[in-house]
Amino acid sequence: MPDLLLTPFEEVGQLQIMHLKRYWHKCMLKRNGQIESGEFGDEFQLDKTLLFTLGLGLEQTIKYLFYTAPSFEQFEQWVTETNGIPSPENVISFNNIILNNNNTELIAVPKVLDDEQLAFWEQNGYLILKNAIPKEDCEKTIETICRYIEIDRGNPDTWYTQHPARQGIMVQLFQHPTLEKNRNSEKVRSAFAQLWNRTDLWVSADRVGFNPPETNSWKFPGPRLHWDTELNLPIPFGLQGILYLADTQENQGAFSLVPGFQHRIEKWIGSLPQHANPYKEDLHALGCIPIAANAGDFIIWHQALPHGSSPNTSSKPRFVQYFTYAPAGVDQ
Repeated sequence: MPDLLLTPFEEVGQLQIMHLKRYWHKCMLKRNGQIESGEFGDEFQLDKTLLFTLGLGLEQTIKYLFYTAPSFEQFEQWVTETNGIPSPENVISFNNIILNNNNTELIAVPKVLDDEQLAFWEQNGYLILKNAIPKEDCEKTIETICRYIEIDRGNPDTWYTQHPARQGIMVQLFQHPTLEKNRNSEKVRSAFAQLWNRTDLWVSADRVGFNPPETNSWKFPGPRLHWDTELNLPIPFGLQGILYLADTQENQGAFSLVPGFQHRIEKWIGSLPQHANPYKEDLHALGCIPIAANAGDFIIWHQALPHGSSPNTSSKPRFVQYFTYAPAGVDQ
């Protein structure tokens, strides 16, 4: 479909934010089969940045649009009902991406990671940012999760109760002041900025996780080791992140990854038999390790690393929050 028939980037509605009407228009065309799902893939990172600016999760927005097929006016109303009216500062910042073709004025990159941390990062492709979030904020976030999915943290009998917001170990909770406060941690933002070596970053509005211990009737559903990026070589630089909301031991469903694999991935893919699917290989054989860390610690990893959660064989559940920072124009 010719791009000229799409709503222009600059056209706005009641919320005065650019690209929103174009994004809605694309989703409606895809829903109706008028364009292929992969078309306009070069706008995907901008689409995500738009939603994150509005404090919306990608999955929850797509579900609403494809299940409901709203008018644009109804979509704008849903946006405000879901996370309120976006701040004028956020709207201006996002609109400047469109108006200035993402040529934003950069400020000095903060230096919160020392030489030892950077050397560890370079070798292993991940790092643990200790005490990134105050423990009291982690506790408030856990309380929020428990209330949302209607469980009692101290009563294991409630941990396996079905709830519509639970998808395996993922919890479809995107909007809450405690989540937003954690996402806006200056220490976390600064660490991402130093690794990206730029400051024009936008934080994702991602979900949370609850991984209870395995029982005879409930087994860990995954996700096990995987990638969240297409394995088109060379793998572009991209970062992901997870916040431990409670102290987490190695056997407590800990986040796991293959350290240093960003240096090996091209050679490994090249060594696979023709037509082999790298996603279906035995990724644990690559040298996976679980990461134990404490409440308030934030793990950042290179997107080239196979990563995932693990079965919880302890007696305590694992609580986490996912979010990351990325530039608006960089496709991950």
